Amino acid sequence: MLADFGVLDGFGHVSMRHPTNPNHFLMARSLAPALVTADDIMEFDLDGNAVDARGRTVFLERFIHSEIYRARPDVMSVVHTHSPGVIPFSVTKVPLRAMFHNPSFLAGGVPVWDIRKDFGDTDMLVSNPALGKSLAQTLGDKPVVLMRGHGDVTVGPSVKMAVFRAYYTDVNAKLQSQAIALGGEVTYLTPGEGEKGDKINFIVIDRIWNLWRMRILPTLAK
Repeated sequence: MLADFGVLDGFGHVSMRHPTNPNHFLMARSLAPALVTADDIMEFDLDGNAVDARGRTVFLERFIHSEIYRARPDVMSVVHTHSPGVIPFSVTKVPLRAMFHNPSFLAGGVPVWDIRKDFGDTDMLVSNPALGKSLAQTLGDKPVVLMRGHGDVTVGPSVKMAVFRAYYTDVNAKLQSQAIALGGEVTYLTPGEGEKGDKINFIVIDRIWNLWRMRILPTLAK
């Protein structure tokens, strides 16, 4: 779904906490998201170790997922994207703020993690547990964290909600850039509006999820 919308391209990844073992999670082998099939899904522990690698390559940034699952028992799914809309907000002093009701989960604030702050010059990748832990700490109790010069991470209590948030974070970022470019003062959602709006997201998510599913089913059949 995220590849279909251009939120993910050849990079980025989606994971979910293991349904019966909360100390493990499921994520694809190192592969472009649009190419992933059920046979590519692997199981990992919270140290980022593959349970049964069978020679398959793994994502360098699996520690984004492992350390967030370790820090956030409430999180059941993690999405990491390099979505184009969010990058400008990760490298400027302009905060990403909720523009309308679908991305209302942004109204509580969106932290920005800067890898250079504690780790100096790096390759910008979250390739070890220390980096993942630092990112998880910046995420805190929020649903989204931006990564300076890199992308973002969205989390949720389900795969559906984490994907929903990844998509609408990118949509919101593009709309906010457009609104700022128009000039004048922009009216954003208040934290109270965001909290109330996000409750509705949980009620109506299957409506959009089923539409997205219908869009990609023909491609999966091929």
